[in-house]
Amino acid sequence: MWTSERWRRPAQEEAAAELGAVTLGGDPAGVTLGGERRWLNVYAPGGYSWRPAAGDRVLVLKAGGEREMPCLLGKAQTGAAELGPGEVCLQGGSSKVLLGQAALELGGRVMINGMELDRYIREIVTEILAAQGE
Repeated sequence: MWTSERWRRPAQEEAAAELGAVTLGGDPAGVTLGGERRWLNVYAPGGYSWRPAAGDRVLVLKAGGEREMPCLLGKAQTGAAELGPGEVCLQGGSSKVLLGQAALELGGRVMINGMELDRYIREIVTEILAAQGE
């Protein structure tokens, strides 16, 4: 009886997008979506690059006519509750750039052309003082 009525049941269609957890960081990445999927390409807005890390919660879009090409679109936000309206935070590891309402805040080591900011400023001040003493 069961086999004769199989055709009546609708085929279960795979979801077009799912939340998953990264198992293999990098690009391409591995993600758990019920079972592990590997070799997922990672996408981001133009000019922006990122590599997911193992354990990240991510959004996976299943592209293609039969949803056979999953790709990683983004990572679940962390720390968004601390942002005010219109503010933007770029964060990687322990470094961050916060574009706030009234200020730009930099966190972590600040480098300019491979030189730490404080050393860069000292060299500029030294050049200015040397030029004044001539």
